[in-house]
Amino acid sequence: MSFDFSLIWNSLPLLLAGAGVTIEITAIAVGLGFIFGLITSVCRLSGVKTLQVIAVCYVNIIRGTPMLVQIFLIYFALPMVIGERINPFVAAGSINSGAYVSEIFRAGIQSVDKGQMEAGRSLGLSWMQTMRYVIMPQAFKHVIPPLGNEFISMTKETSLVSVIGFEELTRRGQLIIAKTYGSFEIWLTVAAIYLVMTLTIARLVSYLERRFATDDRN
Repeated sequence: MSFDFSLIWNSLPLLLAGAGVTIEITAIAVGLGFIFGLITSVCRLSGVKTLQVIAVCYVNIIRGTPMLVQIFLIYFALPMVIGERINPFVAAGSINSGAYVSEIFRAGIQSVDKGQMEAGRSLGLSWMQTMRYVIMPQAFKHVIPPLGNEFISMTKETSLVSVIGFEELTRRGQLIIAKTYGSFEIWLTVAAIYLVMTLTIARLVSYLERRFATDDRN
């Protein structure tokens, strides 16, 4: 069995286009998940019982069910409720990512010395102002690595949406294989593209860590 380099070369434009879709929906999903997670983490630490219960239920339900099931629910069940179909991965990805980001932020906030909150309140700041101007800037430095890991994880999780026909990188690979039967060459190329994307994200996260560490020293 010979290795067909021409198949890889001819398929590369389509696969790279799929990779662009993967990056786009990952960025949207994680961006919305960042917002959901930040709000949820603040709710869990707010001391308001109702908000805490809602936040805990959200985190436990999402983390306790497979993302593939969440995608199916949003793709097949949600349109029956709202009357229209939305991007399943952006919806499922952002909701799923929000639950994990919430735990990341909660750990980061709790890693900040409790005296910082007391200091902020003693200066006349409200609880929310202290969180925004005192606690969050310090916590953010601690959560950069796990947030980077979440972005990498979500980039790979986009492959799940291929089961409903969404043409991201994995789905593009499947379509090309269906026409060419070049499974080995195409899957190897798909894996290489995922590897390049995840390594690039990892390098960016490392850069941000060094940048914040430099700012602290200065």
